[in-house]
Amino acid sequence: MQNISFSYVEDELKKVEEELETHLITETPLIHKVAKYVISSGGKRIRPILLIVSAKICGYEGGGHISLAAVIEFIHTATLLHDDVVDNAPLRRGKSSANIIFGNEAPVLVGDYLFAKSFKILSAFNNLKIIKAYSDATTLMAEGEVKELVKTADVKTTEEDYLDIIIKKTAVLFACASQVGAIIAGKENDFARNLYDYGLNIGIAFQLMDDALDYISDEEFGKFIGNDLKEGKLTLPLIHTMERADKKEKDAISKIIYKKKLTSNDLKMVLGLIKNYGSIDYTVSKAKEAIEKAKKNLDIFPDSDYKTSLIDIANYIIERKL
Repeated sequence: MQNISFSYVEDELKKVEEELETHLITETPLIHKVAKYVISSGGKRIRPILLIVSAKICGYEGGGHISLAAVIEFIHTATLLHDDVVDNAPLRRGKSSANIIFGNEAPVLVGDYLFAKSFKILSAFNNLKIIKAYSDATTLMAEGEVKELVKTADVKTTEEDYLDIIIKKTAVLFACASQVGAIIAGKENDFARNLYDYGLNIGIAFQLMDDALDYISDEEFGKFIGNDLKEGKLTLPLIHTMERADKKEKDAISKIIYKKKLTSNDLKMVLGLIKNYGSIDYTVSKAKEAIEKAKKNLDIFPDSDYKTSLIDIANYIIERKL
């Protein structure tokens, strides 16, 4: 991650990568090929890092956190594979998405494999609290995905609806990573609760920033500008604009959302309204609010390099360009 040093956990991150590779060795080479394509495509490993640092800040000295961090990355990869098929996304992290390279069937099935493999790895821990944390997170993530699908092109989507979706779809996996670090360290108390809330808040901020970048980014950052609009997704920048637009503007945006193919003029008009109503600034301000809450969640911990790292991760979420 840019401007953040994690030199003291580099060896552990390498072990996570080795564990990912080991668990992808199967009698079916396509599984390795598809999963490896996504896993090695430039992700920042924020979630595994969160789990490692959270375990360390709680005093954990064992080695089980490596497997748990690998599971977090497997689950994240599975959701990416499924997401890209559902969204028919052409790009992922600046590269052609897996569904473009392998078709729709293989990514869906490999995503299923990664979910199943994750819980097989977890079963070896014989720790119901850890298994429950992961199962709760994956259940909520699936619910968030379905709700997002139901809300596609729904111009009545509210900010409350949107926040519920991003909490379930994105933030709970950040929260799970942070919480499990505490659970494996035996800190199933205020430390675990505060780390869960910390992860949840940075996860909310992460998605808010991602949705803001969708309207101001470009292909250099791995996605087409206005891609959410093209997919009929009403994210906070557009919801904020719709709530402030007059009837004529709302009608024009609604027609564009329902279109199967957007023109450059359609996109230009919507981008203009989003800018005029300050909707990007509003979205970023909500992300900053979530980050401040996340930092507050860390007050329970004494100052240390690990606490500084968790604060650095929170700051990175706001500063990131991808």
